[in-house]
Amino acid sequence: MRPNTLRRLRIVLAKSPIGYSQRQRRTLRTLGLRRIHDVVEWPDTPVVRGMIAKVSHLVRVEEVEREAS
Repeated sequence: MRPNTLRRLRIVLAKSPIGYSQRQRRTLRTLGLRRIHDVVEWPDTPVVRGMIAKVSHLVRVEEVEREAS
């Protein structure tokens, strides 16, 4: 990682949460994902990684580096 860059995760809702538990649906809402193909960016932290792990079968994740301002 270069200095003055922030690691972020781009998360895309790839599959519908219909038929999955309420807990998994709440996790998606907490991440800011409402509809299929919604895209959000979150900082790369252990808390966010944990949420992604719980719904990994419903989302796609990319690592993105942003310039620090």
